[in-house]
Amino acid sequence: MNKEKIVPKIRFKEFSNNWVKCELGEVSDISSGGTPSRGESSYWNGDIPWATTAEVKYSEITDTKEKITIDGLNNSSAKLMPVGTILLAMYGQGKTRGQLGILSIEAATNQANANIQVHRYIYNYFVYYQLVKKYNLLRNLANEGGQANLSLGIVKSVNIVVTNNLDEQLKIGEFFKQLDNIITLQQQLLNDHKQLKKAMLQKMFPQKGESIPKIRFAGFTQKWENLKLSSLYVKGASGGTPKSTNKSYYIGNIPFLGISDISASNGYIYDTKKRISQEGLDSSSAWLVPKEAISLAMYASVGKVAILKTDVATSQAFYNMIFKDIATRNFIFQYLLKKESTNGWNKLISTGTQANLNAKKIQDLQIMVPSLEEQEKIGDLFGKLDKTITLHEKKLETYQNLKKAMLQKMFV
Repeated sequence: MNKEKIVPKIRFKEFSNNWVKCELGEVSDISSGGTPSRGESSYWNGDIPWATTAEVKYSEITDTKEKITIDGLNNSSAKLMPVGTILLAMYGQGKTRGQLGILSIEAATNQANANIQVHRYIYNYFVYYQLVKKYNLLRNLANEGGQANLSLGIVKSVNIVVTNNLDEQLKIGEFFKQLDNIITLQQQLLNDHKQLKKAMLQKMFPQKGESIPKIRFAGFTQKWENLKLSSLYVKGASGGTPKSTNKSYYIGNIPFLGISDISASNGYIYDTKKRISQEGLDSSSAWLVPKEAISLAMYASVGKVAILKTDVATSQAFYNMIFKDIATRNFIFQYLLKKESTNGWNKLISTGTQANLNAKKIQDLQIMVPSLEEQEKIGDLFGKLDKTITLHEKKLETYQNLKKAMLQKMFV
């Protein structure tokens, strides 16, 4: 091992010993698995978990989609790996290559996984998180060819740094394990609230052909009324786009809403990537849509909807609606979110080179609407749910950013 003086930027205060560089293959035994013949039915649907790269998702692997028999294991290059083995995806589609997992069960693996068994004086989670930090590096090390892959030789030669103090390895590994547990719990809270909202959207709006929802607030018994969307707002119109060849139109202070803005908005628009000038606004059919209006995407991200939290101009890809009552605005916003999440726009989308909505179809959209008082209660309920979901999203992002920062600083 190289004896160069190496220490991380952040470490637990009781440790001061030197870390050393080495290759992954020096501190672990690395092998790949195999796939029993698909043509032999007796090799499959057994009791032995068989992990592919589909199971390697930055978490402990507690089960596998497919299982093999003892005959399948014995008649292939698959190997039964012990609990604690680190799996590294050597190839796979999308972002799969370079991803990691740890077995919390005994399992066989396929040939796309590198099975990393660290030596007894190394804590497996210490190595695992160091490899997590190296995700982008691992992907760049892949062989070039028809498909960019890693190989066992490349994996064995990956440089890591090791503290010979096992207690320090344990502390670092456990720190990141606890952080991952917090992230998992936060993700679950977020998912639970999103599922709750999805379920409530289904039950607090009438089903097709019905005039009363399955769940409603106490005190409301009237049937909902079937109305055109155009009867519910005071102004509705699409936007426009200043000529892109005139650069002076795009040097100004007026936010200009684009599809990328609404796609990343999470339901609320506070700013936009592009801005236009007053001259650009005046030269086109774009108009200044006021704060608190709703913008609905008719092209590209069809049905994507957001509430404007600042005055903006929009392209013709959006239909913009101004409402007299905030209660009605909030109710319609939640209705449109439900329609998007359930693919409710599909039957109205125009076919052609690109599937789009148009202003007339939005204006003529039939909506079941309750009294203003019930609209307000429904809008408030979902507004509170949205705020809770946003809070959980921000917490999750905070923990994820903390993990990213600490991986950089607690490993060299």
